[in-house]
Amino acid sequence: MAESTVTLENTLIALVEGKKYTALRDILITMNSADIAAIFEEIAEEKLPILFRLLPKELAAETFVEMEPDAQELLIRGFSDNELKDVVDELYVDDAVDIVEEMPANVVKRILRQADPEMRKMINEILQYPEDSAGSIMTTEYVNLRPRMTAAEAIKRIRRTGVDKETIYTCYVTDGNRRLIGMVSIRTLLLAEDDAVLEDIMETNVISVSTLEDQETVARMFDKYDFLALPVVDQEDRLVGIVTVDDAMDVLQEEISEDFEKMAAITPSEKPYFKTGVFETWKQRIPWLLILMISATFTGMIITSFESALAAQVALTAFIPMLMDTGGNSGSQASVTIIRGMALDEIELSDMLRVVWKEGRVALICGLTLAACNFVKVLLIDRVSIYVAAVVCLTLAGTVFVAKLVGCTMPMVARRLGFDPAVMASPFITTIVDAISLLIYFQIAAALLRI
Repeated sequence: MAESTVTLENTLIALVEGKKYTALRDILITMNSADIAAIFEEIAEEKLPILFRLLPKELAAETFVEMEPDAQELLIRGFSDNELKDVVDELYVDDAVDIVEEMPANVVKRILRQADPEMRKMINEILQYPEDSAGSIMTTEYVNLRPRMTAAEAIKRIRRTGVDKETIYTCYVTDGNRRLIGMVSIRTLLLAEDDAVLEDIMETNVISVSTLEDQETVARMFDKYDFLALPVVDQEDRLVGIVTVDDAMDVLQEEISEDFEKMAAITPSEKPYFKTGVFETWKQRIPWLLILMISATFTGMIITSFESALAAQVALTAFIPMLMDTGGNSGSQASVTIIRGMALDEIELSDMLRVVWKEGRVALICGLTLAACNFVKVLLIDRVSIYVAAVVCLTLAGTVFVAKLVGCTMPMVARRLGFDPAVMASPFITTIVDAISLLIYFQIAAALLRI
């Protein structure tokens, strides 16, 4: 796939340089908008406007939506007012809002000037909703039907108005006050008798979300219910828009990327990796590294306080990395499992005791298994005394037990305090467990070896 993409890219570049615009257009119109946008990302900036202008109006708008913000801005600055208007007129409202949010103020003014009054009004309405809310990712372009319509009348209305709607597969039924009272699929309408009344065939148990609902919660509802669209209502249960599945998938991708970055102790970034400068990447990483470095000084302080014990039993020093790494890995396993369960709504804060009870038993079995295997390894390969082996293996079992309990509780405590559980993943858990494992190690060593 990568090789064919490179070949196609080289072909397009050769056709541009040879001014074979008819051949270029013939190739581009056969491609999907997402694939065209991916190719455009690799094309030199000075050639991008030429290629874009070859696209038919509708395909051009679809491709524009798929492009990265910096490429969109480059094209907008090069557009004439008529060209910009052609693109804006073909955009769905939610896509137009996404573009407006990414552009600098002077570019936004140009976009809004070229939008028709109705589009401009809808864009401004959506921009008023809080960031990361259902209202901020919805579109106001949906098919609205009345309960007393017949199936034939509904289909006629869909044919007349559906061309400008983002989806027509699910239509919503509202009363005279725009209150959502039902929904009907295009399949139901096509299979119903022409004179069937909507209020008799519509689904009245409609799942909806409020405009202020968190966008991540909305996206998870698509995964749970297999929706193609989800209605958004205001505080008076009036239908104001819908969220479509493509926007929900974008939200899930953003949230997953953000969680991965937080779990790796990196400040989240909205830019792709190669679009992020070295200095900006440094700013994202260095605060967390400084915090973790300072917190790790506790580990050094613990080792320093037990210098005399290490001097008396030098063999103990060799096992410190293994104990700390095993503890960190055990804690990370538990924390990642719990964070995932909380993200999928499988685990609630009220389940903490159940989680601790389960992880405690898992930790006990894991700890004893690792301790038994390590006991044999320490005696046969490392050839230390049975007392040192006992210290190491008891510490290993205790460390795994404590690490898993810390790993499963810290994300839930973070959620209880209002923090994102992802920040309590590997780096912080490892730092905490390192300190605890050393304390356990030296306390057991002091008790058994009397040092």
